[in-house]
Amino acid sequence: MKITKLKTWQVPPRWLFLKIETDEGCYGWGEPVIEGRAATVEAAVHELSDYLIGQDPHRIEHLWNMMYRAGFYRGGPILMSAIAGIDQALWDLKGRDLGVPVHQLLGGAVRDKMRMYAWTGGDRPSDVGAGAKALVEKGFTAFKMNGTPEMQIVDSHRKVDEAVARVAEARDAVGPDVGIGIDFHGRVHRPMAKALLRELEPFHPMFVEEPVAPEHLPCLKDIAGGLGYPLATGERLHTRFQFRDLLADGMIDIIQPDISHCGGISEGLKIAALASAYDVALAPHCPLGPLTLAASLQLDAVSHNAFIQEQSMGIHYNQGNDVLDYLVDKSALAIEDGFCAIPQGPGLGVEINEAFVEERAKVGHRWRNPVWTHEDGSIAEW
Repeated sequence: MKITKLKTWQVPPRWLFLKIETDEGCYGWGEPVIEGRAATVEAAVHELSDYLIGQDPHRIEHLWNMMYRAGFYRGGPILMSAIAGIDQALWDLKGRDLGVPVHQLLGGAVRDKMRMYAWTGGDRPSDVGAGAKALVEKGFTAFKMNGTPEMQIVDSHRKVDEAVARVAEARDAVGPDVGIGIDFHGRVHRPMAKALLRELEPFHPMFVEEPVAPEHLPCLKDIAGGLGYPLATGERLHTRFQFRDLLADGMIDIIQPDISHCGGISEGLKIAALASAYDVALAPHCPLGPLTLAASLQLDAVSHNAFIQEQSMGIHYNQGNDVLDYLVDKSALAIEDGFCAIPQGPGLGVEINEAFVEERAKVGHRWRNPVWTHEDGSIAEW
């Protein structure tokens, strides 16, 4: 069997889908994308196709190393996201060819279903209590919310008070037993994070995510020591080597690699295993489409340290289309009572409606994240 073609589609709301085809009619789907840079990743996918056309798709590890190492310049969000989607598609193809789900190829599932969480509120969250209560009524046992809007490197304590009040509102709405993930989104700089992290402690967060931007993670040992709840990060780290250094520092309790950003299932498996050596939990980042979610669930299935999975059904970014719209069988990713069964179909376990993909690709997208500014006109972190 030889790879003959890599086909891509930009589809609403902000995703990129990939299909790898072969001379024997077998195929696989993946989702190579960086939010707001879909066209750039798409170009990288087609550049990488020069290494793949004519190759045996079953040699996934070999092809991964060829894409990663043969280009000399490596890593970073664009290249690793392109590799990630290709890697997902190769695993999907192999599973389809052999008639088994990917998790069977990775040693078999350690769990039957995965605990899921959902989002409430938007980038500038309001009325989070009502949103959180609605999610719990749907069966979710955990949710995530943005902690703050933009925040200056040194800001007024009023911003801290407002963030704490939002979390208090959410905790009051759902009671003590529901998990609350609070995403700082890298918006909180070191001087303000010192105060905010400690003032959230009475509300017992399930985790605080990206407590500082990725480039400032080394400061956590100085500002977050002794906290009584977990810290999480990882969506903007792209290789096992970045996670190695983070884990060795000992300040993160939950890693959140994105299986469409970190080199795919192949690299995600290595990252998960590395985290387990440090007794660190796994909760893959996934505000993306059905293929990223399916790939994440295949990794969760074989990772003993996986404890919860993000998903983006109904998230505020999903304008025009939502996660299940592109599936032939929407039940493959159905969430019931806050859990999703590990997909058991061949490959990633989902079947994409290619005709619908073609139709929506005519609409496409040019999604960009918001550009925020502070009162003085300087650019704020989004």
